[in-house]
Amino acid sequence: MTAYFALKFLHVVGAAVLLGTGAGIAFFMLMAHRTGEAAVIAATARIVVIADYLFTATAVVAQPITGILLAREVGYPLSEGWIVLSIILYLVTGAFWLPVVWMQAKMRDLAAEAAAAGAPLPAIYHRLFRLWFAFGFPAFAAVMAIFWLMISRPPLMP
Repeated sequence: MTAYFALKFLHVVGAAVLLGTGAGIAFFMLMAHRTGEAAVIAATARIVVIADYLFTATAVVAQPITGILLAREVGYPLSEGWIVLSIILYLVTGAFWLPVVWMQAKMRDLAAEAAAAGAPLPAIYHRLFRLWFAFGFPAFAAVMAIFWLMISRPPLMP
């Protein structure tokens, strides 16, 4: 196996993990939220937070490392237009993802407290959920755009 193939494999797998875990987490959190049941939301959010730390965070760290090494291996300068735009979009994704991880943990705790008390979900939970939901759109769009840039490598800047 060549270094190029190994790096490309790891980079593509990392990208797939970011996209897949993000989409899966969004789906399961949305489905749990739709039940309106604090215990279901708490249990789902507990697993989602673990998945984000285990899978998403690992891929978040691996992507820039494999991307830089892959660019070096192929001979692409990091100043290449599509790479610069990919990096910017990656930072945009991170700017939305970091607060989302905090929100998920807070929603998990609020739902667990409500379930333990037999109480309805508090208003702060609903505000956090709306914000969490809204943050998903630009983050997901940025990841999709990065995929497109990785595949097409368009000439963006001279």
